[in-house]
Amino acid sequence: MSSRRNFFQGIYRHQAERYDRLVAREDAQGKLFGALNEITPLGGLKVVEFGAGTGRLTRLLALQAAQIRAFDIEPAMLWQLALQMRATGMRNWAMALGDNCLMPLASDCADLVIEGWSFAHVREWHPQCWRQRTDVMLREMERIAKPGGAAVLIETLGTGKRRPQPSTKLAELYQYWQEQCGFQSRWIRTDFQFASPAEADELTRFFFGDALADDCLAGGGVMLPECTGIWWKHFS
Repeated sequence: MSSRRNFFQGIYRHQAERYDRLVAREDAQGKLFGALNEITPLGGLKVVEFGAGTGRLTRLLALQAAQIRAFDIEPAMLWQLALQMRATGMRNWAMALGDNCLMPLASDCADLVIEGWSFAHVREWHPQCWRQRTDVMLREMERIAKPGGAAVLIETLGTGKRRPQPSTKLAELYQYWQEQCGFQSRWIRTDFQFASPAEADELTRFFFGDALADDCLAGGGVMLPECTGIWWKHFS
């Protein structure tokens, strides 16, 4: 198992609350919600979310969706998701343990299947078979989506970057989605905005590492640029 996989799984299993504090600071200007509604209007949809984590996307989607079912493989992440969703007072959501490659759901049950910051791990975690595992996850999305439904993928195009600049490995994955899997794409800025220089330093350093924290938050900054890609596909 790679050191990067160990690193992220350690956070997801043991630091879910801290992780949630970090991701809650992303997209300070609220661009993602509008972009998603332009691709597939969310009002009244039945949504299935893969790799939901602590629910940053779940909270957003639940504002308009008729129903959202959120799945993640890590119990600690879902525990944090439940805390956050209960605090909203919304009742149109449910959650359960689920593997991105094998969801515990019937076929043709969702208008929208979506993932955020989950599928791209395949490129680092499974370097020898990332294409095969990608195909399995995307087939699972297509199985769950109703005819006429849509799949949406959301991933980073560069943290600390003001224009898209993904790593070589991620660029290869994204090219595969577009050229081999038939996804369209666009990008937006979803910058992190922290409450204070101290919070910026703490949360950036713990997840992104010392080099990025030092480069991007020098001088007591409270904003970290972030470029986010959105890929989508409609099923006939």
